[in-house]
Amino acid sequence: MDNDEFRRQAHELVDWMADYLETLEERPVKSRVEPGGIAEMLPEAGPESGEDINDVFADFRELILPGMTHWQHPMFMAYFPANSSYPSVLAEMLTATLGAQCMSWETSPAAAELEGRVMEWLRDWLGLPGDFEGVIQDTASTATLCALLSARERATGFEINERGFAGQGERRFSVYCSTETHSSIEKDVKIAGFGSASLRRVAIDESFAMRPEALVEAIEADRAEGVTPLCVIAALGTTSSTAIDPIEAIGEVCGEYGIWLHVDAAYAGTALLLPEFRWMLGSARNVDSFVVNPHKWMATNFDCTAYYVRDVDALVRTFEIQPEYLRTRADDQVRNYRDWGIQLGRRFRALKLWFVMRSFGLEGLQVMLRRHIEYGQWLAGRIEDHPNFERLAPAPLNCVCFRWMPPGETDEAAIEKANIRLLADIQDSGKLYLTHTRLNGRYALRIVPGQTRVERRHVEAAWWLIEETAKRLAHE
Repeated sequence: MDNDEFRRQAHELVDWMADYLETLEERPVKSRVEPGGIAEMLPEAGPESGEDINDVFADFRELILPGMTHWQHPMFMAYFPANSSYPSVLAEMLTATLGAQCMSWETSPAAAELEGRVMEWLRDWLGLPGDFEGVIQDTASTATLCALLSARERATGFEINERGFAGQGERRFSVYCSTETHSSIEKDVKIAGFGSASLRRVAIDESFAMRPEALVEAIEADRAEGVTPLCVIAALGTTSSTAIDPIEAIGEVCGEYGIWLHVDAAYAGTALLLPEFRWMLGSARNVDSFVVNPHKWMATNFDCTAYYVRDVDALVRTFEIQPEYLRTRADDQVRNYRDWGIQLGRRFRALKLWFVMRSFGLEGLQVMLRRHIEYGQWLAGRIEDHPNFERLAPAPLNCVCFRWMPPGETDEAAIEKANIRLLADIQDSGKLYLTHTRLNGRYALRIVPGQTRVERRHVEAAWWLIEETAKRLAHE
């Protein structure tokens, strides 16, 4: 393919991209293919000779697209969104065209300096303290791992990096989170070398938020056993129900015991762009690190995670390695973000965040967030008022957890079975995508109207579909 052919194909692809986004509502939101269905249509061996790009794109449309769940569909209300927007897509095109590997300042000075600046903008927009410094990671899972490793090294004088855990003798460490914390926390604890047995799951209150007094009890129990409390991971918006842990109170505990406090605000943290939701974080005076995902609720294509830390020296000392072939004359004057995380190679993620922040502005993002929260509150109200539905958790933002209560049914097993059927029928309709969780052992449906293009009419259509599907099932 030469440049002329590239230009022609690129124009055609952009036209298709625009048509795709414009007509998304005509497609089923969730893929309907059976397991293995796509693989059966693909050759078992790759082609010996190059193929025409038109044939490749035709197969994309006919083979790949039917197997895609459309995350940018306005009726995608499952999990948490992985939002996109026109400015972000355009920036991703530029990123791909530049093809830069932005591991060091020297490999792309603009990428490094733009990243530093947009992290400052976002910090200030979120109302984080000015002594936080930020770096873009790929996902919150990686950012939390960075926090655990930094906490580990700071607590051991950076000895584990040098000598491994063997140098700690019989010393043991503990990490704390609530029983509602995301599953990635346990994975990170294992990767960091602590072992899942070191993870303490702290009891929650009736709103599914961590109880500070239970945290103190767990810390004291560990100290009595000679275990070193290392890190607390507080959730500013749990995955199941967006429960908000009491960050201020947890911070007081961490400050008293000298424990690293990491705040996982992957989804709900974006709501800090709204002054009326700054209560969720409080003063953050005892917070050591903080993560939020612009790729969830801030119109920025996956992947783009903003990780903030107070002790930059601990972060860099944890990850810095200086082989001769990476040294440059500018090292003493610049930030080499390869030393701020796990990966050496880094994509130019700051570009799409810059495009989004400049295109929407703070006010534009605030309008979007307030609209989504309004939709969530409207749904919560409909569920509260309906005699055959029950809300199972507080809804501080736009994630609503609920279940259907079939008329006259009181058996918990039968209620769960009915809700499993309700969810399956809704998903199979192709009109709406929801997911489920468990809260206090009860099967709960989750609905999250937070897609960039979602409108009130979509939310009303979703609720109508839920109601009508339940009504039909009740009469079967």
